[in-house]
Amino acid sequence: MDRNTVIGFVLLALLLFVYLFISTKNSRELEAKKQHYTDSVARVQKHIQDSLAKFDTVAVDTAAVAGQLATRGAEQLTIVENEVVKISFSNKGGQPKQVELKNYKSLINGKPVLLNNSSFDKWSYSINAGNNTSAQVADIYFMAPRVVRNADNSQTVIYQAPVPGKGNITHQFTIRPNDYLIDWDLQLTGADQMLTQGAFNLIWQQQPSQQETDVKYERTQSTVGFYEDNDFDYIQTKSAKTFEKPVQWVSVSQQFFNTAIISKNKFSSGEVKFVKNLEDTTSKIAEVTTTLQTRLPLGPNATFPMQLYFGPNDYGILRKHRNEIPEMEKIVNLGRDMYAFVRPINKYIVMPVFDFFKGFGVSLGIAIALLTLFIRLLTSPLVYTSYLSGAKMKALRPEIEKLKEKYNNDQQQVGVEQMKLFREAGVNPLGGCIPALLQIPIFFALYSFFNSNIDLRGVDFLWADNLAAYDAIVRWNFNIIGLGNHLSLFTITAVLTSFLISIYNMNMTPDQNNPALKYMPYIFPFILLFVFNGLPAALTWYYTVSNVITLILQFVIQNYIIDHDKILAKIEENRKKPKSKSKWQERLEQMQAAQQEAQKARERSQKK
Repeated sequence: MDRNTVIGFVLLALLLFVYLFISTKNSRELEAKKQHYTDSVARVQKHIQDSLAKFDTVAVDTAAVAGQLATRGAEQLTIVENEVVKISFSNKGGQPKQVELKNYKSLINGKPVLLNNSSFDKWSYSINAGNNTSAQVADIYFMAPRVVRNADNSQTVIYQAPVPGKGNITHQFTIRPNDYLIDWDLQLTGADQMLTQGAFNLIWQQQPSQQETDVKYERTQSTVGFYEDNDFDYIQTKSAKTFEKPVQWVSVSQQFFNTAIISKNKFSSGEVKFVKNLEDTTSKIAEVTTTLQTRLPLGPNATFPMQLYFGPNDYGILRKHRNEIPEMEKIVNLGRDMYAFVRPINKYIVMPVFDFFKGFGVSLGIAIALLTLFIRLLTSPLVYTSYLSGAKMKALRPEIEKLKEKYNNDQQQVGVEQMKLFREAGVNPLGGCIPALLQIPIFFALYSFFNSNIDLRGVDFLWADNLAAYDAIVRWNFNIIGLGNHLSLFTITAVLTSFLISIYNMNMTPDQNNPALKYMPYIFPFILLFVFNGLPAALTWYYTVSNVITLILQFVIQNYIIDHDKILAKIEENRKKPKSKSKWQERLEQMQAAQQEAQKARERSQKK
């Protein structure tokens, strides 16, 4: 390279450096201008928003000063929270606008459960606003609230709304520590001016939204509960209920959560309109409009103490407030209506035992298995009696076959002789049925318990991700009548184990020619497939474990406990004893004899 080439490269390098320097400087200046512009726009927008908010707030206060009711303004939220709830209060209507449950997640989006969250949800009552006009409190903009922290660590939110020429409305809410219950004291200064003859008519609207994975099933479990005339009741399928006696509380309840209003002084009357569409594909569970009436004491000042509950349908939590809210724990369905007889079983046996096993820190699936084992051991004497009766029936099977051959399968005559055989052998043909029937209440109790136990909600076990819902392993895009659009794996295990039990029991029946008994091993599990497929996985898991224990008990009792030789010897011994018929046996034999004579009479008439 000669000198000119070197000089040329140096000049090119200098030019490149100068170009890069100028470009970088211009770029930095351009970015600085853009950032300055963005900051300026943000400051202007914030100033506009602050000005509008200030203007609207002033508009609310100015309306009162000008002698007008504040029915316009900007909605402002005040957030107050404790350990379990986060409540957003609104100055529009001076009431809770949204409640977040900190300890529970929606199974739809994984966010905290929100109650009182739709535009439909509100409390309101009518007041006389002057000039022969009325106004709904839900449409009034209250003044900015005062939030006070009390000595007991509770918090009080106080909203006030002047009613020009009439008086003042005060809504005072007290949020206790670690509690879902809110005290609401409604105070009316000038009540004799705002209420006609003291008539107070509260309108409460609620539209609960989906929180569980299956919105249709959640709708079927939704109810409106109430405490009327010192007695709990509810509506689930009815569309309306009229209160003709004093009402202390009303609750709009989903499967696992509820919102309730409670009056310490009771409402005198009211009505509930309950609308839910089970085929609705939206997230709306129902629409409930409740009107509650009472009369406040006539006078210039009136106070009406109420309470609001936003929280879970947890038996223990609701039971804790039984002194303030009687029988509110009955919102948790542990047995109602025709199944009310199972409620004591759940309350005094199932719940304490389940909580005992849960207290060991095991998974809830294991706790259910231990509960099942406890129940089966508790009922094992009944099971033993049933199997012993079955063994006796099996021992008599050869003689029953001889009776069929002797009477040429004449069913009526065979029945009469079979009853005589049972009496001679000292065998009760219903001995195997009655113990099984006594276990039916336990199944209904567990159905109610697993269907309403919030502890199971969102808890996974084995392949099931939620023990409070079905454990679908296969889904399809259409509905099969009775089966739905999925197939539950625990349902399959429950059906298969039921099928094995039916096959095993077939060998214990004395009559294999009965068509009903012949096809029962196939019919009963097939029915269970449709019954269980939409039920919570906790229940089908319980049924599976129960069936496995049944199979084990059957094998052990039949092979290691029951002595078939002793049974035969006992039957022969019974045959030698003098026989006395019970009144039931006499009536049964008389009926069979009458049927036999009637059959013979028909045969004779046909021959003629």
